[in-house]
Amino acid sequence: QEQLVESGGGWVQPGGSLRLSCAASESIFSIYAMGWYRQAPGKQRELVAEISNGGSTNYPDSVKGRFTISRDNAKNTVYLQMNSLKPEDTAVYYCNVIWGIFRRSSWGQGTQVIVSS
Repeated sequence: QEQLVESGGGWVQPGGSLRLSCAASESIFSIYAMGWYRQAPGKQRELVAEISNGGSTNYPDSVKGRFTISRDNAKNTVYLQMNSLKPEDTAVYYCNVIWGIFRRSSWGQGTQVIVSS
């Protein structure tokens, strides 16, 4: 069964940094794109960062310059380095992978990030 395992969330003070990781199981193959989304209480899930198979990246203005997405294709793992964190970055962060010949979409279980003093 395809599985995405996330790690790295937690509590951090404003201005701090966190690094999230998401490892895809071996049953997930031919990965096209990997990304991170977040959902704050009472808000819709939103894109935080995405990276294509070729390494092209995309960020919304809210995190541009502060967050960096990267991937290790050999390990089927995607990372999100988050710097200069703000209280408004507080949310549950979800990993997403587009994979397989039918471009299936799989989601991680989510990891909580809390930015607070």
